Amino acid sequence: MLYLLYKYFYDPDSIFSFLRLFRYLTFRIIYAMVTAFLIALLTGPSIIKLLRKNALKDVPREETEVINPSAKKGTPTMGGLLIVIAILVPTILWCNLFNPFVQIIIAATIWFSALGIRDDMIKVKDGKKDGMGKKEKLFWQSSFGFILALIMISPLSPLGMENASYINIPFYKYSIDLGWFYIPFVVFVITATSNAVNFADGLDGLAIGPSLMVAMVFGVFAYVLGNLNLSKYFQFEFFNGTGEIAVFCAAFIGAGIGFLWFNSYPAQVFMGDTGSMMIGGVMGTVAVLIKQEVLFVIVGIVFVAEAASVFIQMIFINYAGRRFFLMAPLHHSFQKKGIAEPKVVIRFWIISAIFALIALSTLKIR
Repeated sequence: MLYLLYKYFYDPDSIFSFLRLFRYLTFRIIYAMVTAFLIALLTGPSIIKLLRKNALKDVPREETEVINPSAKKGTPTMGGLLIVIAILVPTILWCNLFNPFVQIIIAATIWFSALGIRDDMIKVKDGKKDGMGKKEKLFWQSSFGFILALIMISPLSPLGMENASYINIPFYKYSIDLGWFYIPFVVFVITATSNAVNFADGLDGLAIGPSLMVAMVFGVFAYVLGNLNLSKYFQFEFFNGTGEIAVFCAAFIGAGIGFLWFNSYPAQVFMGDTGSMMIGGVMGTVAVLIKQEVLFVIVGIVFVAEAASVFIQMIFINYAGRRFFLMAPLHHSFQKKGIAEPKVVIRFWIISAIFALIALSTLKIR
């Protein structure tokens, strides 16, 4: 919105000359982050109070009850609403709303937050700990992935038809064309990321910390790919307009830090599926838009490990009749070993930060 003020009202010889600031991507990146943080900080207490008033309290998962049966009962959930508001408002203020990348990401944010709200409401109001049925959840997640894949290979693709179905491999200079297999690949990426973050959302601050690392790395990539000189220097394909994704990622980081203010141990509010499903879906969407789907395996290592632990545990229980981990998702295994919750979270953050640096190194090491 503010960018549009520059575009239509900027005049270097008038009192509106200050609007030139809104032209600069770096300026909008910085203030999108600041705006998101302030919105989260200022609206957080009111949203938490509203959640408490409406008895939108967390329904502990079975594994959480085993480890800590009473400490977290009564903590309000659906705190993801705080993140969504703190992301969307700065995005509308600081991004170019005519940019197709921004439009797709806003659609993803709304889609997955709505899906998460439905899931949380079923848990809270109907008392179903698992929320929506697995088939229904996968249907809506994969539906967005399918629509996104069709857009990416159609004339509407913001990347252009010539870049439609290829993917980049980290540390590898050349891209791989998946052809029509690109459609199921995108569907897999979206469903996998949206569920992986959900698995990690089990300890105070655990999910949001690594999410910030992912947003930071993807924001850097989006900025590089959208800059003609930088993309040429790093030998990446130039995608005009992806710089606006960096503004969105900055808003995401500011909102995440603001949410962490209330979600750090001991948490005043949980993000619930409203937040975790939205974060995963949006991160997967950004990965697709900047052609860094495979890079998520590195930068999102915590989420990948959490999802893999659940999958491995399920296989061992079903086919070997025993557990592979003490408990899944993975973070609960460390709790079972007697490691305190804050220490588990901080160690996961450290691992995430190290792998974020490795992911950034792929800009140059190719």
